[in-house]
Amino acid sequence: MTGIKGSQHYSAEIKREAVRLYLGERMTYPAIAERLGIRKADRIDDWVRAYRQEGELGLHRPKGPRHKKPDQAAYIARMEMENELLKKFHEELRTLSKSKPATE
Repeated sequence: MTGIKGSQHYSAEIKREAVRLYLGERMTYPAIAERLGIRKADRIDDWVRAYRQEGELGLHRPKGPRHKKPDQAAYIARMEMENELLKKFHEELRTLSKSKPATE
């Protein structure tokens, strides 16, 4: 399940129609929201802005958090830290196993 509980996702057709009504017929956001059954009229402003900036593709953008890939320097630093930690852990295990008396 994606999004926040109770959030509404609208199809590209609804978004396209809302943009057309705003730009072509000069309807207000509340009027468009009422006509198309959109909960929040403010969303139409976002769709119009995206349409003006990116055209039709602006209405098809994936929603949700963007997963950024860590930059290479941060990744290397993290791996080096992890490697050092594992070396210390391994050394402690070796020390413990040597000092443990053999029971037979």
